[in-house]
Amino acid sequence: MAVDSASILIVDDDADTRQNLADILGDIGYRTETAPDGPSALEAITRRPFDIVLLDFKMPGINGLDVYRVLKQQRPETVAIVVSAYTDLATRKEALELGVTEVLAKPVDFRQLLALVERATGQPLVLVIDDDNDLCLSLWEILRDQGYRVGLGSSVQTAADQLRERHYQVVLVDLRLPDGDGTAVARTVREVAPAARTLIITGYREADPLVQRAMAEGADAVCYKPFDVPNLLSTLERLSGTHKSST
Repeated sequence: MAVDSASILIVDDDADTRQNLADILGDIGYRTETAPDGPSALEAITRRPFDIVLLDFKMPGINGLDVYRVLKQQRPETVAIVVSAYTDLATRKEALELGVTEVLAKPVDFRQLLALVERATGQPLVLVIDDDNDLCLSLWEILRDQGYRVGLGSSVQTAADQLRERHYQVVLVDLRLPDGDGTAVARTVREVAPAARTLIITGYREADPLVQRAMAEGADAVCYKPFDVPNLLSTLERLSGTHKSST
């Protein structure tokens, strides 16, 4: 992802910190927005997507980790970095277990922060569409650990909405969804995001007519449940066009 196409939300109750970070990141070419507290941050992420959110930990009302809990539900593809003077080892451990990418201490080491931001904006975007919430969360964990940013959805409609909102490189989609099937998603990918690749994930075998229809609609590959994880990752690596390794 080009620097000038990446967006960053800076959340901090200290006005000088917000402005300093916005100035530095803006001078490099990132698009920035700031929020002075948790409620303002939640309003911002509801209104539009961000590639990265920089979160202060200790803020009035809602702390940074509580903001991240909502962010992970609404925008799981967004990378979160906590920047705070008030994090101890227990808080750091909790943040990383939740899915925060890194916890940085204040005063900020800008070289370290910029390296994290650059790495995050370079991660391929993958969209998982499946109405099995546990499976989605499991795939989120697996793919995040392999260096992907992962969006989640449970229907044909959410797939269409997210494809219009972000430039996903690969869409993993279940064949049977509450409002349709994987063939509809494959068709939507072809129409809305023709550069994206489609990977069907299903428990039905190759002879199933739905699999054949999805391939006819433009799907690129099929992986069968229960997953052979190395094969799934190899297929995703091939479709995304990037070599990924564990981070």
